[in-house]
Amino acid sequence: MSASSLVLASGNAGKLREFARLLAPLGIAPIPQSQLGVSDAEETGLTFVENALIKARHAAAITGLPALADDSGIEVDALDGEPGIYSARFASRRQQGQGDQDNNAALLSALEGVPEEARTARYWCVLVYLRHAADPVPIIVQASWEGRVLTAPSGDGGFGYDPLFWLPEQGMSAAQLEASTKNRLSHRGRAMQQLLQALTAASESA
Repeated sequence: MSASSLVLASGNAGKLREFARLLAPLGIAPIPQSQLGVSDAEETGLTFVENALIKARHAAAITGLPALADDSGIEVDALDGEPGIYSARFASRRQQGQGDQDNNAALLSALEGVPEEARTARYWCVLVYLRHAADPVPIIVQASWEGRVLTAPSGDGGFGYDPLFWLPEQGMSAAQLEASTKNRLSHRGRAMQQLLQALTAASESA
């Protein structure tokens, strides 16, 4: 796969940075869809898989290139799985603003009064790779990352809910991890490893 052959179906700057680091060892430099004139797809699915497929097909159809799409979010047990697929829009759906800072504030508000032991949560990441827009056998992988929601932000790295996502085994939040450590441990990093293994197997069998 050449460095110019993959469109990344995302406009999220944090995701773009992470994918660039994760794909660099393979010599793959994903092209953000925005650079190719691709608008964001309307995420009408009810699951991470459905939304990732929608985004990948949208980008592949417009560019004619293979596409990689990610749909991810945080699932909080005390909120019956919310924000889930609406993680990026959690604050706006509650009329509390938009963007990472507002989403974090909305999550803290929703969990007000919930004790520490009941604030268990996990990040989910689903990746979809399409060879072309009509690909009948997309490669789909998923991974999760267990943690707990803090009562106040901690750390200034990462993006999304990372400042609130506490990792007991690491003794710090996701926003305090070094980038290399996060790429190894995170839901996105481990999903990417699965995807790379699947892509390698597919190329060897072709």
